[in-house]
Amino acid sequence: MTSADTAVELLAQAGSGAGVPIRELLLVLLTSAVVTFLVTGVVRILALKFGAVAVPRDRDVHVTPTPRLGGVGMYIGLVAGIVFAQHLPALTRGFEYTTEMGAALVAASIIVLVGIIDDRWGLDALTKFVGQVTAAGVLVVMGVSWIVIYDPFSGSTLVLDQLQGGLITVAVAAVMINAMNFVDGLDGLAAGLGLIAAVAICVFSVGLLLDQGGDVSAYPPALIAAALAGACLGFLPYNFQPAKIFMGDSGSMLIGLMLAAISTSASGRIPLSAYGSRDLLGLLSPLILIGAVMFIPILDLLLAIVRRTRAGVSPFSPDKMHLHHRLLQIGHSHRRVVLLLYLWVGVLAFGAVGSSLLDRRVVVIMTAAGLLFALVVTAVPSLRPHDGDGDAPPKRFRRVR
Repeated sequence: MTSADTAVELLAQAGSGAGVPIRELLLVLLTSAVVTFLVTGVVRILALKFGAVAVPRDRDVHVTPTPRLGGVGMYIGLVAGIVFAQHLPALTRGFEYTTEMGAALVAASIIVLVGIIDDRWGLDALTKFVGQVTAAGVLVVMGVSWIVIYDPFSGSTLVLDQLQGGLITVAVAAVMINAMNFVDGLDGLAAGLGLIAAVAICVFSVGLLLDQGGDVSAYPPALIAAALAGACLGFLPYNFQPAKIFMGDSGSMLIGLMLAAISTSASGRIPLSAYGSRDLLGLLSPLILIGAVMFIPILDLLLAIVRRTRAGVSPFSPDKMHLHHRLLQIGHSHRRVVLLLYLWVGVLAFGAVGSSLLDRRVVVIMTAAGLLFALVVTAVPSLRPHDGDGDAPPKRFRRVR
């Protein structure tokens, strides 16, 4: 089957309502986006009165005091989207037969509360990490946990016990939360990457719904991903350079936690029957998707930890050597750096998704072309001569993590 045939099949099944509520998921995304956009304007005013403002410091690169707590608006939009979904007949199965939406909302409430405290008063790294583990632990306790892992070397499926699944879930959540927190260094970057990742996982979940004939287990990741994508989309108009409000830790940690929740739900909880006789790439596509959507943030996180550890400082101490700072140093503008990182993550994420939905040869060719294009446009400034200070990047950037 060609990619065009697959696309036609997707639309046909969506239009016939054959267990794939694409229209309803789009409504959830739109609701979350509109609510986030409207609420964030109010949150910005309250943040100024509340004193949650990022005042420029010596190690920061933004020069104008900017309110934080944008994550509160995103959280309200996320909740609104999920609550709205509960009243859509086509999506109620996700609420009737699973507890994953409730788990996601409770965990999100905890992580946003931790983020609010940090954005307003500041928290040390250990206390914040405890909050992250607590939120991830709530997911596990309420039933969102890795259950199975496919082992390509033995060709078998490893069924995890509660302890193993819980530890893997908490570890994945902690890595994703901190990766998104570390990558939140330029206006619009974290929100855009969150949007791309959420849409990619939502598309993967819709594909899983098609494969499983509308199996209820694929509803929660698709629904939560749609609500998260809407929250990120609704926040971007306020946060794209020049930012009117920062999402703060309340927003970046929320994105990381929700990506962990929907990735766990989409990848670690797929029924054993979903594997069947699929080939190796199909079997590994959920894990490939997780790695693809989080590749850039996690790579940045690992490089930062190695760099700071070798320098003899805390892995959580801030510096100006993140990937986005390096791109600025070679001559890219603020917005171009953000768009470049969107491009890299988008190519990787949708390359992984496409491998499980479309013709593999087409996906490989398109992904290779996308990566080559991304590499060329990334290297362009370093190939051009520099004229003194003429290539110096603009001064107003997001604060350093």
